[in-house]
Amino acid sequence: MNPAEIIPVIRQLAIEAGEKIMEIYQSDDFEVQLKSDESPVTIADETADKLIYAGLRAAFPDAPIVTEEQSDTHTEQAKTFFIVDPLDGTKEFIHRRGDFTVNIAYVVDGRPALGVVYAPAKDRLFYTDENGQSVEESGPFMADTIGQVTPISVSTPDMDKLIVVASKSHRDQALEDYIAKYNVADSRAAGSSLKFCLIATGEADIYPRVGRTMEWDTAAGHAVLLGAGGHVVRYDDHTPLTYGKNIFENPFFIAYAPGITLEKA
Repeated sequence: MNPAEIIPVIRQLAIEAGEKIMEIYQSDDFEVQLKSDESPVTIADETADKLIYAGLRAAFPDAPIVTEEQSDTHTEQAKTFFIVDPLDGTKEFIHRRGDFTVNIAYVVDGRPALGVVYAPAKDRLFYTDENGQSVEESGPFMADTIGQVTPISVSTPDMDKLIVVASKSHRDQALEDYIAKYNVADSRAAGSSLKFCLIATGEADIYPRVGRTMEWDTAAGHAVLLGAGGHVVRYDDHTPLTYGKNIFENPFFIAYAPGITLEKA
């Protein structure tokens, strides 16, 4: 499919989903339930998921679509498909910390080629353009009108003064031990796929993830980082992270800006 056809659709759907999410986020209360894997889910996750799935299905009726909240989509075995996390960072949403995103990606032959990451509570919107270059759009955001966009690119890391970004909700001793292998000047905490975007804009240099993630958690941010000149590799052997794997589960990984000499696991 033509990227010029895909990008306006996924951008619009991300903004529309973000609007629905913020309506619930700003309400007095919302119910939190637990899924079978003990992860939390809210009406915001489910509402955004249905909106995005319906929009993608209407625009691209023959395309495979995988979404986090619709388990019947998890049987897709294609290597080229849409993959959606309607509310990445549900814990950040529940605790009203703002670091949650809407993630929509288009994977081509196992590689995240196009993606949009929208952080409605942070007023930040990142996506790949039709040439594969990643951009950040300035708000206020309107679903049917594209605002001012600025190309983004990774920084040139200083190996003696690296800026590390890591999860707010998933930080353990194994991760601390790996980070300790580098000369770190600053360590920043961020939720959801914003960690990829901070590297893409040059606000951080490296994001190691030693913990379970699913492909819908990472594909859109991965696409944005690739379009800004960055890399995402497996933690164990430093080969590129790919998509369309069994049950859509990722291995541990490292996202980083070129110029960093990666330490062994």
